[in-house]
Amino acid sequence: MSFFNNFQADRFPGPISGNPLNGLCEKVCIQVKKVFDACIKQITDEDVVLNVTNIVPSNPASPLTFISAKNITSKGEIRNLNITRLEDKPKFARIQCLVAIPLEVLFVDNNGVEHKGSAEIVIPEDVILHIPEASIMPYEIRAVVGAICPDGAYIGENRFSVTACISIILEVVVDVVLLVPSYGYCPIPPCQEFNQEVCATFFELPLYPRNGE
Repeated sequence: MSFFNNFQADRFPGPISGNPLNGLCEKVCIQVKKVFDACIKQITDEDVVLNVTNIVPSNPASPLTFISAKNITSKGEIRNLNITRLEDKPKFARIQCLVAIPLEVLFVDNNGVEHKGSAEIVIPEDVILHIPEASIMPYEIRAVVGAICPDGAYIGENRFSVTACISIILEVVVDVVLLVPSYGYCPIPPCQEFNQEVCATFFELPLYPRNGE
């Protein structure tokens, strides 16, 4: 028997069956990434060296003046992952890895031409997280990242020494199918068109001055 046949709206137990509760009308199967555990690290890292590549336009004239750098995606790259289950805590494991954060770097060369390029910051992680039991669907260690570099100095050979403000969320996730109660499809309202009414402020004025003012 399929999911559709087995979980029709009229098969809700209790008060929902035949009499929707607060608008609940059906059971819905959704495919999502379930987060079993997560933790966040926020650090300020000084004297981080950014080796800038993929420079556009190419061949900037040295010396270079740093403008800024920030992450170009919220997905960090997990490298050298090592997971060790803890004997004294069977449901937990030690997670060791490197998290690479891709950046876009903006700078100006000696001729006043603005350039941009790519770089990355690599942060070591060594944490304890809850790991789900063995199953057919494997779990995944995922990094959600954010980073900005508000200031920096040129140190030669297309490299900058910067101060970086970094946030990293490590997550243990599994692709799952969840059964949830539903209020039906989301109503989609019409778009509100942008209209710059240059006369709006004028038209909102009273026709005549107020008495005594």
